[in-house]
Amino acid sequence: MKEKEKSSLSPYDNETGLPQDKGYLEHGLPDFLKESIAAMKEAWEKIDGGETYLYWDCDYCRLQSDINNAEVNLIISTEQAWHLREKYLRMERV
Repeated sequence: MKEKEKSSLSPYDNETGLPQDKGYLEHGLPDFLKESIAAMKEAWEKIDGGETYLYWDCDYCRLQSDINNAEVNLIISTEQAWHLREKYLRMERV
């Protein structure tokens, strides 16, 4: 097996040593953030399914605000905040 193939099978990032699965960044989130995430998941399911959902922007802004609030008040780390933004708000970090 080639070295590159071996590294892709590892559950850890070769450069950072962190797990490739970023699920650990969602452990221990405050309840208000969990609620906003759940609402956003439901909103994306409706939108992605082609359903008209008029409150999508409200759910999006609420989650964005809750992530920012939790980050600024040091409830979550910047790494956690960006993970949530990328996953649930579909933002790209530039």
